[in-house]
Amino acid sequence: MENADSCRRAAAEAVADVEPPQLHEYLESVLDRASMVPATLTLESAAAMATDGHGFDEQYDHGVADEATADRDRSSGSDHDVVTHAAGVQLIYEGLRLTRALAHDEPWTKSDADAGEADLAILAADILVARGFYLLARTEAAGTAVRTVQSFGRDQTRRADLAAGDDPDPTAAIDEGDPAAIDANLERDVLELAVRTGAVAVGETPSPRLLALAENLADAAGTSFPAVEDCLTDLGPSVSDRSLEDHATDRATSATDP
Repeated sequence: MENADSCRRAAAEAVADVEPPQLHEYLESVLDRASMVPATLTLESAAAMATDGHGFDEQYDHGVADEATADRDRSSGSDHDVVTHAAGVQLIYEGLRLTRALAHDEPWTKSDADAGEADLAILAADILVARGFYLLARTEAAGTAVRTVQSFGRDQTRRADLAAGDDPDPTAAIDEGDPAAIDANLERDVLELAVRTGAVAVGETPSPRLLALAENLADAAGTSFPAVEDCLTDLGPSVSDRSLEDHATDRATSATDP
């Protein structure tokens, strides 16, 4: 899909200045293999909410308040901004997904070669999340992005406790004690981040039906997103129809830059 290609290019541009070459190549390989479902859903959510200002069903939006509603920027974002924000969502997801895989596999306990590869991977994961936050830092979705990362940390701590035979919250729902269900919270939270990011990019609050769509996609995805064309169809007039592919995201500065 054209939207997915635009998102992949924008995400790659956001890490284009990373050095040394070995680390940059690793980041490129992560993005080359990635499913662009989170980023594409961000674009499609923006298009759906921008169609008439209230997305799928205006009647469902009455009385629904988002945390950012009171002070959100009502002006519509540019095409360039929406693609940039979509890339930010994708980068955060890829960094957290990579962190999750490393936490489960623990490659540092294996050979020196595995440990070296893991060192590169954990550095890449940190950069992906940091660059994603940079791209969302000045948006109304920034708070949701922070909560997504905080939730991920809590989930992975709980998962580790369960694996060690220690359940710190015996009153939790049964599915919350299932490692696979705990892991899948990342995909669920990222899809919510995607729809909220897309909506606020055009000065709107996501409709309940759009949030429900994200929930349905998360239920079907589990802990791994399929290719965009296998699970996502346009939710409204496609953002790519407005020539998004020609826009490049502003290059993010490194978190270590002065």
